[in-house]
Amino acid sequence: MKPTVLVVDDEEAFGSLLAEDLGELGIAATVARSSADALDVLGREPFDVVVADVKLRGPSGIDLCERIVAGHPDVPVIVMTAFGSLETAIAAIRAGAYDFLNKPFEREELAMRIERAAQHRLLREEVKRLRTAVARSEGDRDILGQSGPIQRVLTLLDRIGTSDASVLVTGESGTGKEVVARAIHRRSRRRDGPLVAINCAAMPETLLESELFGHVKGAFTDARTARRGLFAEATGGTLFLDEVAELPLGLQPKLLRALQERSVRPVGSDREVATDVRIVAATNRDLEAAVEQGRLREDLYYRLDVIRVELPPLRARGTDVLLLAQHFLEQIAERAGKHVTGISPKAAERLLAYSWPGNVRELQNSIERAIAVARYDAITVEDLPERVQRHRSSDVLVTADDPAELVPMEEVERRYVLRVLEAVRGNKSLAARILGFDRKTLYTKLQRYGGSEPDRSHDEARSHPPVARSRLS
Repeated sequence: MKPTVLVVDDEEAFGSLLAEDLGELGIAATVARSSADALDVLGREPFDVVVADVKLRGPSGIDLCERIVAGHPDVPVIVMTAFGSLETAIAAIRAGAYDFLNKPFEREELAMRIERAAQHRLLREEVKRLRTAVARSEGDRDILGQSGPIQRVLTLLDRIGTSDASVLVTGESGTGKEVVARAIHRRSRRRDGPLVAINCAAMPETLLESELFGHVKGAFTDARTARRGLFAEATGGTLFLDEVAELPLGLQPKLLRALQERSVRPVGSDREVATDVRIVAATNRDLEAAVEQGRLREDLYYRLDVIRVELPPLRARGTDVLLLAQHFLEQIAERAGKHVTGISPKAAERLLAYSWPGNVRELQNSIERAIAVARYDAITVEDLPERVQRHRSSDVLVTADDPAELVPMEEVERRYVLRVLEAVRGNKSLAARILGFDRKTLYTKLQRYGGSEPDRSHDEARSHPPVARSRLS
């Protein structure tokens, strides 16, 4: 493809003639007559190269070059002048100009330099993309595990690689939802395109709308230049919507339309812009409950939840805890320059016994802490965070020897759920996290139990029975 060029010259006849000559060579050119006009046009339209005269009304071409380098660093600038001197050339290079050209010149010479500048820009973008791709491929190694739950996730990721359907990644906080989103992108046909991520809970509705869909210049008070938006940035690739359950209700119809019509309308614009993105959304919330409570549109929920990837909590992954711990140990120890190579058996027991409410993220932070304070070449129990050191498995009491007096498993669950709820003083969110339920499941169980207070009458009737004790990790 031929590059697009912005020619900046205050001599109208020369600028028009130059644009016409470039057009005959297949290079589309737009003319601006001052630095201010050039910056205004650059704010509204993308260009591959800027060609600017040194002598301009108002700020010079050197000043313009500095402004473009600061505000549009990916756009190379060629400075041209009829008063060529070494000082002018040095000033242009110091301002960040890609090239310097003395008038008069042949149009073929200018076209050659424009194409070279455009190729330079493409090369810079490719290097940036490759660096990002290498960083992402390094991150993919974090999806480690030999347990059944994580292997099922990896199998599903391989199966959906060729699909463009929307994916909803669910799981507790810290289970690695963004890591999985990157893995989905790398396994897809869009792997050579961009992966663009946004946290839907990180900004207010007005800014989030502009961030997603873009805006035109003057759309609101601070909109001094146009912005493409993340849907446009992710074209040909994947858009990752993290914490999608926090999306403001007023913005949900616009996102739904963008997904249905495959186009967006920038803020302040009267035109639709076509998009080509695959959506991967993530949440640690119960979206069905959000729909029932009116916090999430049902039609948007079904549009997002085409393929669901449910990430298991770390406590359900067995010895994967040690596999991940060793992986983090090797990474962090190398980065910290400490000779820590393993985990002592007793420390490994504590890691396996702990429930990891913060999941993989908490494990990584715990290993980082352990390496920071470690005195030996293996992590010991004393190096682990105190909460991991102090953790003890819960005991389940079987308070009878007569089989006729033993209760069904459902009754054991009921008593344990109510006991946990009592221990956390009625905090249902905390109780659900400890039990490994989502809030909706906990509410359903409490409704089935007929209340939130434990029934102790059965226990009080047997105040001193023989006790058989078993361990429940």
